[in-house]
Formats: sequence, C-alpha cells, structure tokens
Amino acid sequence: MLIQFVQFHEITPFGWLTQVKPKIFSSAPPCVKLSIMLFDTHIHLDLLIDLQQQVDLAKRFSIGQFLLPGVRPQSWPQMMQTVATVSGALAAPGMHPMAASEWNSEIEEQLRVCLRSPESVAIGEIGLDRLTETPPELQEAVLREQLRIAIECELPVILHCRRATGRLLQILTEERADRVGGIFHAFTGSLETAREAVRLGFALGIGGQATDPDRDRIAAMIRRLPAEWMVLETDAPDQAPHPHHGKANRPEWLRYVQQRLADLRGWSLGETATITTSNARRVLRLQENL
Repeated sequence: MLIQFVQFHEITPFGWLTQVKPKIFSSAPPCVKLSIMLFDTHIHLDLLIDLQQQVDLAKRFSIGQFLLPGVRPQSWPQMMQTVATVSGALAAPGMHPMAASEWNSEIEEQLRVCLRSPESVAIGEIGLDRLTETPPELQEAVLREQLRIAIECELPVILHCRRATGRLLQILTEERADRVGGIFHAFTGSLETAREAVRLGFALGIGGQATDPDRDRIAAMIRRLPAEWMVLETDAPDQAPHPHHGKANRPEWLRYVQQRLADLRGWSLGETATITTSNARRVLRLQENL
C-alpha cells in the first residue's frame, strides 16, 4: 500500500512542521533510480542467506551503502569479512547488551583490533536492554567501557535500547557522549526523548516499525522530528516492514521505510534519499571515499 500526503504547516517545539493528510494507493513502492544511493544505517548483512543476490537486488532499488553493527565477539570476524567483500559496506563493531557478560580485557583488545580497520567507522550496537537476562549493572558497566573507547578513538556509536531510555540518556550525559554522537537505532520514543537524543548528537534511526499503519504515535512523532536528524535502517534480517511483518527482512525492503518517511513528511523519494543519506554520512563522519 502506498500513501501520498497533502501538505499544510504549523509551528512545533522543533520549529516549522510540514503536516500531512493521507491519500491511499494499493501498490508497492516503485523501483525508482535515484541520483543518490540510500544508506541503510543498521543491517546485519553477515547474517543473510544468499548475501550477494540480496545486495544486488537492493542496489537495483538505489540502496548502496550499509552499516553493519556488531553483536558479540564471535560474530566480529564474519562481520569484518562481509564488509571487506561487499561494496558500500562499513562496520560498527561492538558488544550488544545481551552479550555484556562476555566482556573482558581480551575482548576489549579484539574490539580495538577491529576498530583499526579503515572500514570500521563506529562502535555498535551498544546500549541497555531490560528484556534480556544480562544483569543491568553489568550492561551499564560494559556500555560505559565502550563509550570511553569510542571517545578515545573519536568514533560515533550505534545505540540499542529497550525499556531503559531514561537510564541510557543519563549514562550518555555522564560519559559526555555528545563528543562523538552517533545513531539511536530503531527509535520509536517520545518527542521529549528525541530532543534529548538530538541534543547529545544522535540521529534517530527510522525502520520497519514506522511503516505499520496502525502505529499512529510513531507516525505523529516522525512528522515532528527535525529533518536533519533522521536516518533510514532495516535491521535485516529482523524487523521486516509492513506488509512483510513476520518474514525475514531483506535489504531491498528499505524502500518501504523510505516511502513511509517520504509520505509522512511530504517529501519526494529523491528528497528522502538526499536528506537521510546526507544525515548518515554527516553523523558517521564519513570521508568522500567511503
């Protein structure tokens, strides 16, 4: 289903807002060749089956840049190998909060080795997750360790957060994470949380959950976010977009997120690509050759 919107304007705490009214169509997002490639800022290419076929198909839809976040140390070698073989792929090695119990000095050194690669442009995905069995105090300690490494290495971070937003923002503030900033993965929080994340230098990752037509709160929040702080993501093979919920997510389905964001903001697909890709490259501090 496609949705197009008619624009009108109002003032919000973030400044002038382009509001929209829906008009619904029944086709899937078209294959439109764009002048700028879409950037998927959170995708586990190293976990995909038929990787090259999926990447080739994504590029037909002008999706040509990918950021691969780490999860646990055992997966870092495969992630780095994938980045080395897939054109347009970059790495964000790091330890997911569910794996925090594995952290030690040897793992820290392995992380530092990964970060020496020119393809490593961030640390992630790191954060807090209250839905895992890993003790919260251990998650927080490992998060702080990785934030300090990121600041030392002058690298942005990719944040993972579930049911711990307030505490995460507190730790980011205490550790002066605004010195590196980064991306708040799979952001579905409140406008107040968005303001605080942006204040700390974090772009907001818009993904599959935003495509659900029944998630009115998320849609309302996206309409009010500052344009210069939004990026696109799939989290493939997880979090497949509407109408593919429940299936293994695919790189090419970033176009559903692109279409949804374009509809909610009253942008063309080209404008959406330009804005979000430029935002991603700015926040990740990428050089022209990357």
